[in-house]
Amino acid sequence: RGIQALQQMRRRDGAGRHRWPAQSGVAQQQPAKAQTKHHGARHPGRRRQPAGRPALSGASLPIDERFDVAFANEIARLESYNKHHYRPNTYMHKWWARRCGSTFRLILKHLVADEARQDYYTPGGLEGRVVLDPMMGGGTTLHEALRLGASVVGGDIDPIPVLQARATLSAASLPALEKGFAALMAALQERLGRLFTTHCPTCGAEEPLRFVLYGAQRRCACGPALLVDSTTLRHENGGLGVQICPRCHAIAHGPGDHVCGCTANGRPPLVEKSRSHCAACGEPYVEDNDRPFYRRYTPLAVVGHCATHGLFFAAPSAHDLAQIAAADSRRPAWPELDGAFAIGPGPKSRDLWSRGVRSYLDLFSSRQLLYLQVALETLPQFDPLVRLNLALLVSTSLEFNSMLCGYKGARHGDRPGAIRHTFSYHAYAFPYTALENNLLYPQKASGTLHKLFHDRIRRARRWARAPRERSLNGAGPRFRPIPGEQEIGEEVRCVEELGRGGRYLLLQGTAAALDLPDASVDFVVTDPPYFDSVQYGDLAAFFRVWLQQLLPGEAGWHYALSDSAVDPHANGNGQYARVLGDIFGECRRVLRPGGRLIFTFHHWKPQGWAALTVALQRAGFALTNQYVVHAENEASVHIANLRSLVHDAILVLAPCEDAPPRDWRRPPAVDSSDSARFVADCAGLLGWLLQQRLPEREIRQVWRQ
Repeated sequence: RGIQALQQMRRRDGAGRHRWPAQSGVAQQQPAKAQTKHHGARHPGRRRQPAGRPALSGASLPIDERFDVAFANEIARLESYNKHHYRPNTYMHKWWARRCGSTFRLILKHLVADEARQDYYTPGGLEGRVVLDPMMGGGTTLHEALRLGASVVGGDIDPIPVLQARATLSAASLPALEKGFAALMAALQERLGRLFTTHCPTCGAEEPLRFVLYGAQRRCACGPALLVDSTTLRHENGGLGVQICPRCHAIAHGPGDHVCGCTANGRPPLVEKSRSHCAACGEPYVEDNDRPFYRRYTPLAVVGHCATHGLFFAAPSAHDLAQIAAADSRRPAWPELDGAFAIGPGPKSRDLWSRGVRSYLDLFSSRQLLYLQVALETLPQFDPLVRLNLALLVSTSLEFNSMLCGYKGARHGDRPGAIRHTFSYHAYAFPYTALENNLLYPQKASGTLHKLFHDRIRRARRWARAPRERSLNGAGPRFRPIPGEQEIGEEVRCVEELGRGGRYLLLQGTAAALDLPDASVDFVVTDPPYFDSVQYGDLAAFFRVWLQQLLPGEAGWHYALSDSAVDPHANGNGQYARVLGDIFGECRRVLRPGGRLIFTFHHWKPQGWAALTVALQRAGFALTNQYVVHAENEASVHIANLRSLVHDAILVLAPCEDAPPRDWRRPPAVDSSDSARFVADCAGLLGWLLQQRLPEREIRQVWRQ
């Protein structure tokens, strides 16, 4: 909505207070006398509270006294297994560390004043209230609060959460999106369809390519070799399977112990990844980091589906190799944009640098880059809201469309094989068996544009107009509709326009300097970044460089990782406490009397809890209550077998002068033998320390003890 007008309005203040796009750094730590803004003093130049807002009733809220932990645990255990199935409209684009939407709905329901509307399955309850999430990430708070009738304000230093929220909370027309997607697919098919074809090895019929499997090129003293995850490409029922010969690379269907009878033909041997050293010369296999990354892989198998003979695995034919060569000859150079795709410094990007990868362009095959080129040339024809949605779709598709994708289909029986997407491990992982996907494949198969559009736009749009919640009543249906609720709102340009419920305001920039008047929001509900992980900003650059080309004028695309609260290079110097303290100070400034700051948190390290305590004390907050709830699926690939915490503390805080009386007791010890007990003890100690108002050095010492 009116992007140019919005940008002009954000920039109107010459003092730099309006941050759209965000170019400024983190607010510097102020001397003690200048920190009075965290304790209720009016900040010079801040706008005053809009008139006519209803007052918060009473000094106590339901969440101060109670929280339905048993219900929260039961429904979160179901949702944490596959969150995107429960709330598809929140998962349009890749983002990290998302919390359960059911937990945040329940938090917000415990802020409803009308007791008759506090039930989890009852519509609404927050009409007339304004809810802020200054570190919104995936946008869970905004989606849940908007459904309950509130107006919402969301902010983030990274542009991707802002764009995702703008797309998913809008009243975008599904027919218009369907029409736009069809036009995009038609353009892609017309210009690139021939490059993504292969032939059935049985009847020779031309069919759409499903994907290509590659082996990683390595070298030892004996010469070149190809490393793969496994020479078995697929296990099938009845003990049969698909295997590739480690000597001649022929593909055979047969029993699990099938061995090709070939003799050596001069091809590099295939070596399974479990062998890091050559069995003949004893030397380690090394990678040629001087070659472009996409050229460090050799095609080994083509996978397709014949209308007559079904799924097939075949060695690359002359036609298949010619298609790859043709794409290489057309590989987009983007010479004028070289700087835009340079990989900057970062804790995760170091893994790319260490392998000689300096440009994001090198992470894509030529066919994959041609797909992006056609998308860049096609999207400008669409209306702004359709273009925004499709640009986010193209961007998030890169998780299934880079040479960092792996293959995980060997153990899936009748399934044709699935893609291990780029960020399966919340890091840059370098596959041995790489998978080049065909996003144009005409079916809703793993990682295709058809499937992504269906799941992340079509299904999400329908869900947003008729949300459902998981039912815990085993005798009834699995899901219950919530009559009258919608996850759709109207975007406004400033807080004065929020007015009645169902509107949203989006801010990009540091949350340490919010473009909001004093006392303008009723509740702050958020999920702060993890203490010592900056993956959100660093890994998101993989998508940002492309979104900047797809949507050049719709966000501020550059910010320094040092502006983030979780820059690991500076945490030893107290950056997390400093930046988070500034953010919490802003939250206190914009909270109305009687409001609450509520967020979820967990961490094993005492340094994380100490930094959080210091930040809250600097901002002048007291803990009114804490609850421990289930947060993570124990089987998640990111935490399995790592003794990770699977519970969050819900921390309910109020400005010290508004906090209901609470006598926190210091726990005699912190029990580290159990996830829930550990988080509860830490949260209790946090409450006690905030009550004591100790010097910061003593706070850190207590946590170390």
